[in-house]
Amino acid sequence: MDIFQALADPTRRTIIEMLARDGHLSATQISDRFSISPQAISQHLKVLREVKLVRVEKRAQQRIYQVNPEAMHELEGWARQLRQLWDQRFDALDRVLEMEKKRLKGEAN
Repeated sequence: MDIFQALADPTRRTIIEMLARDGHLSATQISDRFSISPQAISQHLKVLREVKLVRVEKRAQQRIYQVNPEAMHELEGWARQLRQLWDQRFDALDRVLEMEKKRLKGEAN
């Protein structure tokens, strides 16, 4: 599974959002915010760990989770590249439309 497949699940996206907002949370604190079983949340956390979207630290009997900033930077970089490509396409379309507008205006005169 890759990062995008992991983030396709709404529960995992919510977990990431919670961690981004709240910082460090234990597995129990995460699980307590959902109506699904702790085992199901554990499986979601496992997926997030495997794709390196979260980091986990063992503290006594607890597992404390946090967002992995490096993974978030990778996602941000990918999204930025896509935005730049689309911006270039829209800029090119703007130029074509502007030329067509001028051509039509010239024909009308």
